Amino acid sequence: MRWVQCAAALCLGVLLASCRFIPTAEVKSMGDTSLMNGAASFDPDKMVASTWATKVIPYFEQKAGPFVAVRDLAAKAPDEAGAKYGYRAKSDGSPWTLLVKVEGTIVAADTESRAATVGVDPSGQGKPEAAVQIGPAMRGTAIRDALDFVSFNDFTNQIDFARFGKSFNTYVNRNMLEKLPREDLIGRKISLIGAYALDATGAPPLVTPVEITIGPKP
Repeated sequence: MRWVQCAAALCLGVLLASCRFIPTAEVKSMGDTSLMNGAASFDPDKMVASTWATKVIPYFEQKAGPFVAVRDLAAKAPDEAGAKYGYRAKSDGSPWTLLVKVEGTIVAADTESRAATVGVDPSGQGKPEAAVQIGPAMRGTAIRDALDFVSFNDFTNQIDFARFGKSFNTYVNRNMLEKLPREDLIGRKISLIGAYALDATGAPPLVTPVEITIGPKP
């Protein structure tokens, strides 16, 4: 029996020598955690592209309201404005995301930052009333959060849901924002449809566009 025990111990030693023990922290850093949950085929960029023209744009065009009217109603009755012009998931306590149509003049521009914006005056007062994201980096997930046909429960986990939200920003930048002019923006006319998260800071709303046109230099 002793020789059997010795042989078993030798085999175990060989197996252990050929194995690599990976710390838990390193496991978490090894790529997409959705692969661990059976979502190896999840492709958020493909999901966005497949629904953009057929669902996202028609939804925005139908539900968005004039920026000034939406903003003013939201200041007085946020729930009324949200129910009419926006969406929020009932279960997560998030703020309303409002859908708006903005037409006006660019009166400010910050194109030095990767998260570039233009300040738009839609009412002729000469001051920016909305900050419009023009990329390439874009903050937030306003496009995803504005869609009433998208639910967190449709996704495997929080990471996949976040990736899906960011993929909207990537799609907009690649297909629209990269083509926009970056010089001599002040004084140009701008027209767009987009969304912003309602907050109480008093700062001009940060609008993420789904459609955008910037006119020629005046």
